[in-house]
Amino acid sequence: MNTKQTDNIPQEAFDWYDEYAHGIIDRRTFMKKLGGLTALGFSMSVLTSALLPNYLLAEQVSFNDEGIKATYEEFNSPEGYGKGRGYLVVPKNLDEKLPVVLVVHENRGLNPYIKDVARRLAKEGFIAFAPDALFPLGGYPGNDDEGRAMQKTMDRAKIQNDFVAAAQFLKSHPNSNGNLGAVGFCFGGYIVNYLAAVDSKLINAGVPFYGTPASQNLRKNIKAPLMIQLGELDKRVNATWPEYEEDLKANNVEYTMHMYKNANHGFHNDSTGRYDKANAQLAWQRTIEFFNKKLS
Repeated sequence: MNTKQTDNIPQEAFDWYDEYAHGIIDRRTFMKKLGGLTALGFSMSVLTSALLPNYLLAEQVSFNDEGIKATYEEFNSPEGYGKGRGYLVVPKNLDEKLPVVLVVHENRGLNPYIKDVARRLAKEGFIAFAPDALFPLGGYPGNDDEGRAMQKTMDRAKIQNDFVAAAQFLKSHPNSNGNLGAVGFCFGGYIVNYLAAVDSKLINAGVPFYGTPASQNLRKNIKAPLMIQLGELDKRVNATWPEYEEDLKANNVEYTMHMYKNANHGFHNDSTGRYDKANAQLAWQRTIEFFNKKLS
């Protein structure tokens, strides 16, 4: 994303996109609000290209990269939708036990950005698995609007159970060293917090990017160390942090919180104008270092 293209766009536009992406306003309202900015000299094409995802921008590791091998794998989920499927990426010529990392998508299914995150982890020496919550409905449909609408129709408890089953499936991988990490973004950040809270022995380290916490009655179960990644401009998610931090402290959970200056919700996602390259690279470097330390 060309930063010059987004530097002058008012913060309100990014806030509207966040509301739209999370179902607070519909697409028609979002586009109408953007239309109001044309009086300030912005064209709709510039606004939409800056705010809506372009997944061609998100490929940092090619699916043809010779250092990795990617496959789609199914897993059983008796407490969820019965069966799930995800994108498994392993380092090429895998012949040793390695730490494993579950990668959890946003509220719209397994899009190309999340697949690329899984490939990035494999390039760093992890076995990565990115489930698709939309698999019971046929899988990610190829565009975010439809994916978001599909996920909204699903049973949240069953989706959560599918991710628990996916975590168990990955942890038992033949080349797993038994140490499971989880990283997720937005809804996926919530799922990471949930996995840490629903079963104290399930994950060994969690990195939720701008995710809300699990319900308060579950938080007492958290044992895994957490690295919380938040964007300074993300008022909606940040409002949940003080109470969450109180509970983490009360339960003696090992945690670190990083607040990234002038960063929006979604700042790690390099397919939209919310992407903040410097903060995203720093957050990712910290994530890899954290997993190397906690999962080795």
